[in-house]
Amino acid sequence: MRPDRDELIARYGFPLDRFQVDALDALDAGRSVLVAAPTGSGKTVVAEYAVACAVADGTRAFYTAPIKALSNQKFHDLRAVHGADRVGLLTGDHSINPDAPVVVMTTEVLRNMVYSSSPALARLSHVVLDEVHFLQDTYRGPVWEEVIIHLPGAVQLVCLSATVSNAEELAAWITTVRGPTAAVVEDRRPVRLEQLYFVGDRTAERPHLLPTLVDHRPNPEATRLDQTADLRPGKNGRPRRRRPLYTPSRLEVVSRLAQADLLPAIYFIFSRNQCGEAARQCFEAGIRLTDAAERTRIRAIVDDHLGGIPPRDLAVLESTAFVAQLEAGVAAHHAGLVPAFKETVEACFVEGLVKVVFATETLAVGINMPARTVVIEKLSKFTGEQHTSLTPGEYTQLTGRAGRRGMDDVGHAIVLWSPFVPFDQVAALALSREFHLRSAFRPTFNMAANLVRRYERDEARRLLSLSFAQYQADRDIVKLEARLERRRRHEAELRAAATSPYGDIDEYRAARTARRVETGRVAAGADAAIAHALGRLRPGDVLYVEKGRFAGRVAVLTVANRKGGVKLSTLTPTRQAITLSDGDFEEPPRVLAHIELPVPFAPNRQSFQREVARALERVQLAPRGPRPGGRSSPQGLRHPVEDDPELAERIKAAAQADRIAVEVEALTQRAGGRQGSLARDLDAVLGILAARGFVDGWSLTERGEQLARTFHECDLLVVEAVRAGLLDGLDAAALAGLVSVFVYEHRSPEPPPAPWFPSAALRHRWERIWAISEELRELEDRAGLPLHRPPDATFVAIAHGWAAGGGFADVVGDEELSGGDFVRTVKLLIDLLAQLATTAPTDSLRRTAGAAGDRLLRGVVAASSTLAEPHHDEPEPAGTEAS
Repeated sequence: MRPDRDELIARYGFPLDRFQVDALDALDAGRSVLVAAPTGSGKTVVAEYAVACAVADGTRAFYTAPIKALSNQKFHDLRAVHGADRVGLLTGDHSINPDAPVVVMTTEVLRNMVYSSSPALARLSHVVLDEVHFLQDTYRGPVWEEVIIHLPGAVQLVCLSATVSNAEELAAWITTVRGPTAAVVEDRRPVRLEQLYFVGDRTAERPHLLPTLVDHRPNPEATRLDQTADLRPGKNGRPRRRRPLYTPSRLEVVSRLAQADLLPAIYFIFSRNQCGEAARQCFEAGIRLTDAAERTRIRAIVDDHLGGIPPRDLAVLESTAFVAQLEAGVAAHHAGLVPAFKETVEACFVEGLVKVVFATETLAVGINMPARTVVIEKLSKFTGEQHTSLTPGEYTQLTGRAGRRGMDDVGHAIVLWSPFVPFDQVAALALSREFHLRSAFRPTFNMAANLVRRYERDEARRLLSLSFAQYQADRDIVKLEARLERRRRHEAELRAAATSPYGDIDEYRAARTARRVETGRVAAGADAAIAHALGRLRPGDVLYVEKGRFAGRVAVLTVANRKGGVKLSTLTPTRQAITLSDGDFEEPPRVLAHIELPVPFAPNRQSFQREVARALERVQLAPRGPRPGGRSSPQGLRHPVEDDPELAERIKAAAQADRIAVEVEALTQRAGGRQGSLARDLDAVLGILAARGFVDGWSLTERGEQLARTFHECDLLVVEAVRAGLLDGLDAAALAGLVSVFVYEHRSPEPPPAPWFPSAALRHRWERIWAISEELRELEDRAGLPLHRPPDATFVAIAHGWAAGGGFADVVGDEELSGGDFVRTVKLLIDLLAQLATTAPTDSLRRTAGAAGDRLLRGVVAASSTLAEPHHDEPEPAGTEAS
């Protein structure tokens, strides 16, 4: 039985587009469908048709989304159509009517259902996988592939994706795995997009707002203007000087948008702090974009969303300034805000009450917040380790929010001028349609345990070979071979650069390594010793380093623990910034002196750098003997290459060539035996599990059963800690504190504060968890597997204090932690404790884990877990959607 399409058309208030009709026809023909279309084009029509088919047939439909906010929104939308009794919700925060015919859930919840062979799958006929392009996400992407591979074959899929350039490839893979799947691709936006370039010019009366493209080509006027930014002709024979172009200020941008009737706008800034600062700047500059009626409505929404948060907690969250900015029509939106604040901004923006939202890129995904205009302040962002340029896919995702269907004839995407990004790069992004989806699938410990639990050995290997990653690997062999050839050429060039006319570099390197081993300076744990030594460094320490052409003293500015190891930010006496990692040291560095860094800490300011450089010059060092790890030979013998003036560069080239040789070998193996690459990874994972007693042959042990039911990024480490008894015998607060080491990750470029433990016994348990993690990481490294994220004790004191009943203001007030990060981390902690409450091997640990989770779910955390009703005095514009 098919639902009436005329009713569907009447509900949306506009005729179906060709791509929507094609997708509905495919579903009626019994096929799965992949819909790749721009934001706001109406992909949700296809998803809701599939849901309606299930309701009409008396079967079940699951609607999955990558984030809880989108799940909550879809839950409300579907209830409005099908009624509260027919729609349920399953997320980490809520379980509402889970046996309903239609259930909205996160993708991870469905994956867990599949692995546990849940009875809820019995009558399932349709599954919507929203934002399916998330399968390229490094950490969460494999979940989408697991669902697609393991769902019962009779289930029809509706996969919704942003516009990707290889949609047909993805649909062909799903066809291979599940059966006929139609790829329906729509490139046309429902609202035309006008792309603009905003340039400040001190020689003009006001900044230039120019079209980025003219006749689908870079605007020549913008090109000429940008070119004059480099040099401008001088007068009377004087030297040329730079044209005074500049990046328009945020206040200039907002004022211009208001004057040109281009509000509401989303203003993307890739920094949480700068989003908040921008909203504050606008408010303090007197920008007021709302009238009295709008301010009254804003206060009502604020009361609805923030009424459950205690006043003292609201004070810590600086709610007074937040509300004042909202009433002025401006707001910030980023992951550092507690969910209740973010939901308040979203509700106000959807109703057109807030005119400008300064947001990080997280707003570009999922929730329904289209705007008339999108502003992109910079075309690069800091990933936590380095600055990277926006990809065409990211740019398309951001600009996809511009233009409200049914309200705007045209949407506007504005990029601001930058001295670091030439106009041709801006135009290239505006013209690009390249968004190639790449699989991030890889076997994990939990996945391996579930494969052993559910399938025979051969079937498990066959299922791995069905992954999109394997499919792409086999089809991309030509690209793989080309890359292999390029790396071989680069290795040969480095070997040539490492060749010394004075002697054999490799012989010298081998002798030097042997000498250090003999003298005890290098042992099996040398890398760990270097990393440990780097981790003990503090800002202001002075080191002697050699990197590239530089050799001399540097001052340490910051020490950051990254996934790839410890990173040092340093400054030389000539004010050159040098980033160092453990790969730049051949042995643990020695602190030569310590200087006091200027206050305030502002490493990018020239005045700060000058003071540091002067302090470095004033440091008195003892006469330096042979450089640690340097060139003096044993027993007074010298190797001939020590006379080579370019020895340091040659050694560096040789070391780099060695690293590339390892990559070449890996690529060679991939090219020669690519069909079994994932199977070999599975063998490596199973080898570790067998060695540690999780599997016996092709069957799970008792601890393996616990691993199969533990869904976490550090799954094996969590189970090993449980099995070692490190979580036993603790009270609820202490357990919450200790378990937090698995969920918290310090992401600031500044080093974390020293962890605090409520007792020496708890510190000892943390040290044992750290030791287990190091042991597992060594095993993963030997097996060529990705290393799990190490545990982090920074949040122990906060989690312990909150679980012990401390107030939000007391627990977080003095911490360098945003309210949003606090709530998100506590929610992750509650989720892991809930798993322990069902999977732990002892009754006492299960009870304590449950009690700890209950203690954590209060105050601002509980308020952030409340399912708020959407605020709509007026109906949404027809055809708006979240995809």
